[in-house]
Amino acid sequence: MQLDQRKAGDALIVTPLEDRLDARVATDFKERMTELIASGNTMIALDLSKVEFIDSSGLGAIVSSLKRMGGRGELVVCGLQETTMTLFKLTRMDRVFQIFDSEQQAVSALGGEKG
Repeated sequence: MQLDQRKAGDALIVTPLEDRLDARVATDFKERMTELIASGNTMIALDLSKVEFIDSSGLGAIVSSLKRMGGRGELVVCGLQETTMTLFKLTRMDRVFQIFDSEQQAVSALGGEKG
């Protein structure tokens, strides 16, 4: 799975470049996120604006990334499309994750620079 990553102040913006976060790519996504967290990135904005579909494996990989972060930092989500936002609401993940409409809002919430 290809991930675009760039810094904005102290925040790291991670954007999956696939349109689906499903069983086919979930393990790879989880491993990549684990590497980013292990290398000291403690403020991550996960930009899901390019993702049109998330299945249970993909959602599990996102939750795993949040758990991996532990109390050492923050992982927020931004850019959800209507279908993915519906999934977050149905699974009540909108109560687990801070969700922002835009990357700029997410970065600002993490204390980084505005895009």
